[in-house]
Amino acid sequence: MSGVARTLDATPEQVWQVLSDGWLYPLFVVGASRMREVDDAWPAAGASLHHSVGAWPALLDDTTSVVRCDPPSLLELRARAWPAGEAAVTFHLEAVAEGTRVRVTEDAVSGPGRLVPSPVRRVQLAWRNTETLRRLAYVVEGRLADPTTGPTGD
Repeated sequence: MSGVARTLDATPEQVWQVLSDGWLYPLFVVGASRMREVDDAWPAAGASLHHSVGAWPALLDDTTSVVRCDPPSLLELRARAWPAGEAAVTFHLEAVAEGTRVRVTEDAVSGPGRLVPSPVRRVQLAWRNTETLRRLAYVVEGRLADPTTGPTGD
């Protein structure tokens, strides 16, 4: 399992507002190309994001579902990206003096992705999730810097 963390200049509730808006995932999740649909219950357990992964014209449609949700501190997901397989992804949010420490853990749980040796998988996932957290910081902190972006800009 790979895990990376970053401290964002925002409260856990402000970070959670972005995580709980499924339409924003392609802005920060590396590999997500577009959102096709977001279940009305997102991010409740059992709800799904219907997304596409890859680069045009080689897009694959798939889903990511919520396994467990404990706002504003935990979001556990099962991300599908067949034919590569499925991954368990967890966002942990913790209030710290500087803002919110966001930790993402991820690992392949089924499919051909499990055949990649664990040390190689960890390196690839660490790179991917470091960039995901960088992009998440841009979205969260950018919304806070621009008061015209709605409730997170308050």
